[in-house]
Amino acid sequence: MEIWKKSRFFCSKIYKVTLSFPNEEKFGLTNQLRRASVSIPSNIAEGSSRKSNKDFARFLEIVIGLAYKTEKQIFILSDLGFIN
Repeated sequence: MEIWKKSRFFCSKIYKVTLSFPNEEKFGLTNQLRRASVSIPSNIAEGSSRKSNKDFARFLEIVIGLAYKTEKQIFILSDLGFIN
């Protein structure tokens, strides 16, 4: 539950940060980063509703992949000078 709450907070921060990005990035990195960050708490919630630990673990594996994807996108945005 605590990780889910933190992932919701993280998602909110991503949305706030990306508001200042250039309009030409609206359908590029901004969209990708927002979608990945929304998917993290969504997959935690969906996985927790599954009846078996194996199913839940699969959703958590997806979350880990999304977290790595989000991290790499943040590195790219930093390289481009959109964030510090």
